[in-house]
Amino acid sequence: MGYKDQIDLSKLPEHIAIIMDGNGRWAKGKGKLRIFGHHNGVVSVRDVVEGAGELGVKYLTLYTFSAENWNRPSFEVTAIMELLVSTINKEIAKLMKNNVRLNAIGDLNQLPGKCHKELMGAIDKTSANTGLVLTLALSYSSRREIAQAAQNIAFKVKSGELQPEDVTEQVFSENLYTKNMPDPELLIRTSGEYRISNYLLWQIAYAELYFTDKLWPDFRRDDLYEAILDYQKRERRFGKTSEQVN
Repeated sequence: MGYKDQIDLSKLPEHIAIIMDGNGRWAKGKGKLRIFGHHNGVVSVRDVVEGAGELGVKYLTLYTFSAENWNRPSFEVTAIMELLVSTINKEIAKLMKNNVRLNAIGDLNQLPGKCHKELMGAIDKTSANTGLVLTLALSYSSRREIAQAAQNIAFKVKSGELQPEDVTEQVFSENLYTKNMPDPELLIRTSGEYRISNYLLWQIAYAELYFTDKLWPDFRRDDLYEAILDYQKRERRFGKTSEQVN
């Protein structure tokens, strides 16, 4: 019996977030340039998105390009941005066919003009789709997101729109990029690294963490299914005792 057949569809995580790590090391291991790994990582994205959609997962958020990634060599950054544009153009028809709605979070104004235009166009074209919401975290920094949320709330308090005692966890969440989606219940990181890397720090407070040694270009839908099965075996207590949960 395959992994997919073992999954309890009534207990799917509603929102899965993935740190797609290992493209560069995968390419280096094959004696290729890092961008070769990024190109092959797109194949993994396609397969995982289709696999998640087929299961009925509602939200999938992919750490595509961090704010810190701008510090990489300029030729690699340029190549990644060009790859993003070409991938969006190639995949838009498939997103429409599979009823996937594209979304993006992060400091999107930092993206090159053409990249930003293509991304916004794809988001607009898929906006009426009702299936999986695929969110790309681009030029994303969780610390920056949290700082901006605090700043937004401070301005509202200063203007009298909010009182200090009105600032709750819910109000804070409503000022984050992810305000229109539930918090991730499962966070997956590939490549054998055991860190969060400034990704969705507020949102993953109670997410189940799953780490795999597989490099991202080798990750496929069966690996996603295996992670979901591992998630379904865990007891999610949210501070309660096992007896209370059961």
